Amino acid sequence: MSAASFGERLQVIRKRRGLTQRGLADESGVSLSLIRKLEQGERTDTRLETARKLAAALSVPTTTLIAAEAGDAAPAQGVEAERWADVGSALAAGPDEGSEIEESPTAAGVGGELDRAISSYTSGDLGALATALPRLIRDANLLAEQHPAAGRMLRMEVLQMTGRLMTQTRNYGIADTAFAAAERIAPDELHGAALANNRTWLLLRRGRLAEASALATRWADDLEPRLSRATPAELSAWGWLLLRVAATASRDARSEEAAHAIRLATAAAVTIGPARASSRSRRAGFIRVFTPLTVAMQRAEQAMVEEKPDAVLTLADRIRATRLPPTTANRNRHLLDVTHAQVLTRQDTEAVDTLLRIERDAPQWLPHQRYAREVLALLVQRRRTLTPEMRHLADVVRLPL
Repeated sequence: MSAASFGERLQVIRKRRGLTQRGLADESGVSLSLIRKLEQGERTDTRLETARKLAAALSVPTTTLIAAEAGDAAPAQGVEAERWADVGSALAAGPDEGSEIEESPTAAGVGGELDRAISSYTSGDLGALATALPRLIRDANLLAEQHPAAGRMLRMEVLQMTGRLMTQTRNYGIADTAFAAAERIAPDELHGAALANNRTWLLLRRGRLAEASALATRWADDLEPRLSRATPAELSAWGWLLLRVAATASRDARSEEAAHAIRLATAAAVTIGPARASSRSRRAGFIRVFTPLTVAMQRAEQAMVEEKPDAVLTLADRIRATRLPPTTANRNRHLLDVTHAQVLTRQDTEAVDTLLRIERDAPQWLPHQRYAREVLALLVQRRRTLTPEMRHLADVVRLPL
C-alpha cells in the first residue's frame, strides 16, 4: 500500500469522524505514536491487521483506508525462490518441449505421479515435490497435447495443485501462471469455482484484499444453489467460496457480512451431512471435504481477526483440532489462530506448546507462514528472556534478528 496515501486518508476520515489522534488511538488500540507517524508520512507501511483496527474504529471498510494495494506481499526470495525455479520454467515451456523422450506419457502414469505428488503435498514433503513437480508438469502438458480427452483433466489437476503449492511457498508469480493456465481449460462451473477459491487465497496472501473480496463474492453469488436440490459437490464448492467471502469481509472490518456468509456456509455444511470424499476430491483437492467443523474453524478465524481471543479459545475447545489429521492445512492454520489467542491472553507456555505441535506435525509448512512469525514476534517482544523452545521456534519461523 502507499503509505502517504494511507496517511492522508487516515487523517481525512479521522477528522470527519470528529476524533483526535489520541481519541483514535484509544478507540482502535493502535499506538498514538504510530498514528502520528502514519499521518505525517514518517511510516511508509503498516500491516493489514493494523489497518483493520483503524478502519473498525472509524466505521469504514479497511479498503477505504488502503489507498492502493501493493503487489506481492513478502514473496519468496533467495534460496526459497531458487528451489522452485524449475517449476516456473516447466510452466513456461511449450507442450512439445521434452518430447524427444522416446516413451510418451500415459494417463495412468501421469495420474499415478499426481497421486504421489498430492501425498507429498499433504504430508509437507516439499523436497520431494521440488524434485518431481517440474517433470510432472511437462508430462501432463505433453499428455494433454497428444491425448486431449484423457490428458486435459489431469493437466488441470496438476496445474491446480501447483498453484496451491506455489501460493503456500510464497512463489506468487508462479502460482498466478499455474492458476491462469488451469482456468483456461476448466471444463465446468464447479472446477471454475474451485479455482476461484484458490485464487482468492492467493490474492489474500498477496495482500490484495479488494480483489479477493470481489472475486469470492461474485463466484459465491453466481454459484448459490437451491439447498433442497443441490448436490454435495455444489454445496461444497459454494460453502468454500462463502468462507472466502467471510475471510475477506472480516479483514475488511465488515463483520456483519462475514457473519452472514458464515451462516450460509453452515447451512451448506449441514445440508451435505457426513463428509463424503470422492477419489477425485482426494486426488486434486478440486472438491475438498466441507463439514460444520470446517465452518467452525472459520468462525474462530473471524473471532481472531476481530481480536476476540477468548471466543477463539472457546471455539477451539469445541473443535479440538489436534484430533484432526496433522497433514490438514486448515487444521494447522486454525492452530495458529489458537496460538495467537493464547499469546494475547498471556498463556505463553500454552502458545509455545501449540507452535511446537505444529512444527512436529508440519515441519516444512510452518516456516512459510508469515502469520506464525507475527504471532511469535508478539510473544518475543514482551519477554525479557527467551526459553530454549522460544529461541528454537524463532529460528524455525525465521523471525528477523
